[in-house]
Amino acid sequence: MSTNAIILLILAYFSVLILISYFTGKEDSNEAFFKANKSAPWYLVAFGMIGASLSGVTFISVPGAVEANQFGYFQVVLGYFFGYLIIAYVLLPLYYKMNLTSIYTYLQERFGNTSYKTGSVAFLISRTVGAAFRLFLVAKVLQLLIFDNFSIPFPITVIITIALIWLYTFRGGIKTIIFTDTLQTLFMLISVVVTISFLATALDLSGFSEIYYNVTDSKLSKVFFFEDGNNAQYFIKSFLAGIFITITINGLDQDMMQKNLTCKNLKEAQKNMVSFSIILVFVNILFLTLGLLLTQYAAKHGITANKDDLFPTIAMLPEIGVITSAFFLLGLIAAAYSSADSALTSLTTSFCIDIIELNKKPKQDQKRVRKQIHVLFSVILVIVIVLFDLLFKDVSVIWELFKAAGYTYGPLLGLFAFGILTKKHIKDRYVWIIAIIAPLVSYVINMYSAELLNGYKIGFEILIINGLLTFIGLLFISKKTKISID
Repeated sequence: MSTNAIILLILAYFSVLILISYFTGKEDSNEAFFKANKSAPWYLVAFGMIGASLSGVTFISVPGAVEANQFGYFQVVLGYFFGYLIIAYVLLPLYYKMNLTSIYTYLQERFGNTSYKTGSVAFLISRTVGAAFRLFLVAKVLQLLIFDNFSIPFPITVIITIALIWLYTFRGGIKTIIFTDTLQTLFMLISVVVTISFLATALDLSGFSEIYYNVTDSKLSKVFFFEDGNNAQYFIKSFLAGIFITITINGLDQDMMQKNLTCKNLKEAQKNMVSFSIILVFVNILFLTLGLLLTQYAAKHGITANKDDLFPTIAMLPEIGVITSAFFLLGLIAAAYSSADSALTSLTTSFCIDIIELNKKPKQDQKRVRKQIHVLFSVILVIVIVLFDLLFKDVSVIWELFKAAGYTYGPLLGLFAFGILTKKHIKDRYVWIIAIIAPLVSYVINMYSAELLNGYKIGFEILIINGLLTFIGLLFISKKTKISID
């Protein structure tokens, strides 16, 4: 596929997104930007959230990691499913009962203003890092496929990438994203199915049954790892990590919850979450199958590539064909932007509501300030992505993303768990100290886990450890007086 054809395809794609933005962003109000006027159909939210939760990281890194990790990632996916059930029946009722715009307002009412600000800052750091990782991956692919051909430096690629997101979200915000995410999820799933179909044909596999037996007979399709507790993929570690990653990255994250809070009522939000979690299990099976077929195709044709380069390298080969290459590009862009656009919107929302308390500013200034914050976070994302390019080279981005989440989301997990599971009040002014100490101690434990724990190596469960340390720290600053939440 020629460079000019790729550019035309991308321009056409974003023209559609901007057109959607034009119609959905006519009501340029803060209520529409933050909460879509609480009128979004649950089924559109559920379908769009598939793309937002998977992102370009899953699209590229999960297939690319199959050769090294087999289907072990599916253990984490099973944990995701149970994590989403906890979100649906524990967290969502709480959020809807309090009629929240920002979910961190709960911390203010439960503990006080310092806890509220601490939770908000933890989210801002976590989501900025997460969104930057996701966009870093897609920017690398666009650099490889397009911008290297014009000798355009990587920072310019990143600026263009972020500018396109800003362009179709600056007016409608979450209201626009509900619809663009639906379209982008559709493109992503079609892309995976088309690529699997091509690879199956190229590997002389005809029909679903042959693909199924090819997958199940391969040593790469091993799912469960019970043999070695020190293995990072040990089942209990992966499964529990999946549950807690979901609770924090989705249930305690303004980005994902902002979409759920656009539903008309709690019942519809719960239908959205449960249906979404079921579909997500099968979608991840598709990605793992794709990874196995890509690995087999690469071995057959002598193709070598780094983990995160495997899918794009094969998808853009001339023998793949223009149609498959085009759908790959659409799928990649859709997967990346469906998570990044909502991240930019949620970062804007959280900073406006939680940090600068936009509702307390003069009414005539609120829209202008919100737009300025939107631009500010666009610039911050550019800077962070460029820094990642200097720090992360030959790595699997999805594993780096989970590692980062273990440290940044731990304080949020501990704060919300303490608030929901206990009735204790705390000395609110000291919360920020606990939120700093817990990740630092977690990092030290992780670094020396083999020496401290008789050879045991900590994996994704660092998130649980971090949250537990935060919880224990809050016990130390708790008061004897008890309060109750109505």
